[in-house]
Amino acid sequence: MIEIVISFFVLVGALFTLLGAVAIIRLPDTYTRINAATKASTFGVIGSMIGLFIFYAATHGQVSGKLILTIVFVFITAPIGGFMMARSAYHAGVRIWDNSVRDDLKEDMKKQINESN
Repeated sequence: MIEIVISFFVLVGALFTLLGAVAIIRLPDTYTRINAATKASTFGVIGSMIGLFIFYAATHGQVSGKLILTIVFVFITAPIGGFMMARSAYHAGVRIWDNSVRDDLKEDMKKQINESN
């Protein structure tokens, strides 16, 4: 039974990673690609690490603190890194997709400029 649970988490992690790779190719602009890659890599790595954690707990009878720290570290840093990449791309002048409905960051930047004057 434990092998099924381990296999499930590893396969879910691999599936998320695969979906992220497909999304990078298929999505229309930089911002949606960054978003998809960040979410997919976060869930992919976390799924694989949970499977690995269960494997070590079941076979060796010990809990690996390094795996727990890896899960926490990826869960915290990957979304922040994706956000910073998207914001840097915006400030560098990378255009959003032509069919985008809103540009909230543009509105926020106008408000900040008006408040500083």
